[in-house]
Amino acid sequence: MTRYGSPLPEKPSLDELESKWSTFWSEADVYRFDRPGSRDAVFSIDTPPPTVSGSLHVGHVFSYTHTDIVARFQRMRGKHVFYPMGWDDNGLPTERRVQNYYGVRCDPSLPYDPDFTAPTPVSERTGKDKKAPAVSISRQNFVELCETLTAEDERVFEELWRKLGLSVDWSMTYTTIGKEAQRVSQAAFLRLLERGEAYQSEAPTMWDVSFQTAVANAEVVDKEATGAYHRLAFKHESDNGVEDVLIETTRPELLPACVALVAHPEDERYKPLFGKEVVSPLFGVRVPVVAHTAADPEKGSGIAMVCTFGDVNDVLWWREFRLPTRTVIGRNGRLLAVDFQALPTEDAERAQTVYDKIVGKTVHSARELLVEELRADGSMIGDPRPTTRAVKFFEKGDKPLEIVSSRQWFIKTVEHRKDLLGRGAEIQWHPPHMQSRYNDWVQGLSIDWLISRQRFFGVPFPLWYALDDEAQPDYDKPIAPDESTLPVEPSSDCPPGYTEDQRGKPNGFMGEPDVMDTWATSSLSPQLACGWLSDPELYAQVFPMDLRPQGHDIIRTWLFTTVVRSQLESGTTPWKHAALSGWILDPDRKKMSKSQGNVVTPGHLLDEYGADAVRYWAASGRPGTDTAFDPQQMKIGRRLAVKLLNASRFVLSLPSPGAGATTTEPLDKALLARLTDTVNTATAALEGFDYTTALDETERFFWFFCDNYVELVKERAYGKAGEEGAESARITLRRALDVVTRMLAPVLPYVTEETWSWTHDSTVHQAAWPAVEELAEGAGGGAPELAEVAASAISMIRKAKSAAKLSMRAEVARVVVTAPAEVLENIALVAGDLKAAGNVAELESRAENDAELSVEVELS
Repeated sequence: MTRYGSPLPEKPSLDELESKWSTFWSEADVYRFDRPGSRDAVFSIDTPPPTVSGSLHVGHVFSYTHTDIVARFQRMRGKHVFYPMGWDDNGLPTERRVQNYYGVRCDPSLPYDPDFTAPTPVSERTGKDKKAPAVSISRQNFVELCETLTAEDERVFEELWRKLGLSVDWSMTYTTIGKEAQRVSQAAFLRLLERGEAYQSEAPTMWDVSFQTAVANAEVVDKEATGAYHRLAFKHESDNGVEDVLIETTRPELLPACVALVAHPEDERYKPLFGKEVVSPLFGVRVPVVAHTAADPEKGSGIAMVCTFGDVNDVLWWREFRLPTRTVIGRNGRLLAVDFQALPTEDAERAQTVYDKIVGKTVHSARELLVEELRADGSMIGDPRPTTRAVKFFEKGDKPLEIVSSRQWFIKTVEHRKDLLGRGAEIQWHPPHMQSRYNDWVQGLSIDWLISRQRFFGVPFPLWYALDDEAQPDYDKPIAPDESTLPVEPSSDCPPGYTEDQRGKPNGFMGEPDVMDTWATSSLSPQLACGWLSDPELYAQVFPMDLRPQGHDIIRTWLFTTVVRSQLESGTTPWKHAALSGWILDPDRKKMSKSQGNVVTPGHLLDEYGADAVRYWAASGRPGTDTAFDPQQMKIGRRLAVKLLNASRFVLSLPSPGAGATTTEPLDKALLARLTDTVNTATAALEGFDYTTALDETERFFWFFCDNYVELVKERAYGKAGEEGAESARITLRRALDVVTRMLAPVLPYVTEETWSWTHDSTVHQAAWPAVEELAEGAGGGAPELAEVAASAISMIRKAKSAAKLSMRAEVARVVVTAPAEVLENIALVAGDLKAAGNVAELESRAENDAELSVEVELS
């Protein structure tokens, strides 16, 4: 094992520090979590499991560094830090990566091929092979490819995290797709099912036609899209004969799905129509006119179609008015067949003829064809009017979502709103205003959490269904396994009482084909990391956890869903604190994301600037605040690391102070008094998860220490003004360096470990965080303002020399200091250091109570 401790180097350098110290940390198990036996002695972190689907970007480095600073601080405060790393390796991002990487597509109808060999990655192909169509493979073969590629990606991720210096206990990693994750996820689901908190329902759900899966509301985003309003004429009979009722719609392709018209109950234009029927154009279907306060009198013509389904308002009105369902858009985004003979239409044959022209067409093609028919029929008034509007998309998709009716699994959340708001109030939010985002989401809940996905690489629902004489499943009576048999794979395992040869046959069984949403498994990250089912002793010592660090953009998904699972399973909050990081913005102030194509990967930044410098940049981004990507900050961080090397080399090369050395000189006491204030401020900031303020305060002191104090006491420290003064300077220099090194250690772990090792025999990262008590004796009676006055005076002397283009060591014949009397008293206390540092022969004071401190320099 690598030994701790390094000799004082002649020329300190940042080169090779990362390799040297990361190896030591790993071999010495510096960051291993040791169970203390007491929950009070633990600080546990619910570390975000990054999605393993490609490469990390600087946004990951940014937020994970914030977490690591907190972990290192708490470890130095004496806590046993439980800091595992998870890998979120299931779901759509992984599937897409595997599809693109290997050039394959999953076809669940194909049988498993035990001899299947992974194709050559697309990036390594040449010629025609590079453009070859995707190869169809079975679900099981596809899942195996996902597992293979994620394992490789996880190794790459871990290497980068180690280089960044994350103080993770790498013996405690977990995944969201492995056997233990499946066991935990399936057990949690079965318990919810048994308590009635999980249920399945055939209901309108958001559907992504590209990925062929349902989508939860929390994963939906609004994007601006272009379109056009089409003015369509419905007909109704009045005392004056047949009249037009004009509606405006951006989705004329949904006209055959129209089941009602709706207007605001106070809209005088349409009050006479409420309770009556109108006839739809082209299809001649009679539909009722209803009144609802959610209708907007100012939008379009003030009256709208209710279609099954165009948007969430359609679902609302469909439910409240118990309207019929006429689904026209299928799961593949194409128009389904409709039998107009079964509808209340005036001319079913004509309606069927028109509709059959669009059956099987995409939404876009159907819209164009219907617009031509409406124009020819005279039912469209005027030309389409262009518009831009907000359209709902799956956050990972590139086509508008549709609302289709499908059988899905849900977890009850709406009826638990009050409890979930209460849990949110128990959490301490950093920064505090982020709680409102959580509250707004919970208060706005209108449908339960949809947790099923029609995908392949995910945790399967542990259920089967009995088939009747016609091989139709009985969804109302799912067959569940005993929890002791988990995890199970319904597509290959048999339910109790059945054999494999009964799969898919009349009076046999079928497995539940859906998998759980990735949030349904990652929402159990506390249970996965803390050993909920596998390690009760660990679970008791680390749960509920202390900290959930994460991005503010996933409050409504990961944070909310984790609170839901903890509330429903254990009736508690999953953690005490939630610390939110902001986004990383590109030079155009846009969020960096893979979908935007503007991400910067961190590998070359770590190589060019070093891990400490990159961490310094990350720590400069305040909690919850979006931060611009700025390599200049990394340069500043590297300069700070180099300065610490050189300052430490200077201080530690001075003669060691004697065993009985104490701080006796006024300037030395003033410095330690100022350092005491810095320790107080930085400690309070880190206790509140404000790593930026802690760094700012520490760095400000460090530069004052290097640029002012060291220069002021250098001559005295060499022993040129007597041994007593020299001993005071030497002990103060070492004490201040010792303290500031520990305070910088959470942000700059590599360079602080290096300089610490020159005089200590154990790692700085297990050293105690500085306490004001250890400075009390040396700082006793010291006044921080004395150090400020001395710094200002020596700065003025240097400035005068610089203006005269003289060396800083040039002799000064006379210096006259003008200031109020009380300031001159401080000058008198540090006169010896000022004269020595400025090479001043004579120092004269002139009292002027209304004057600011000024210096007149008489050069030799």
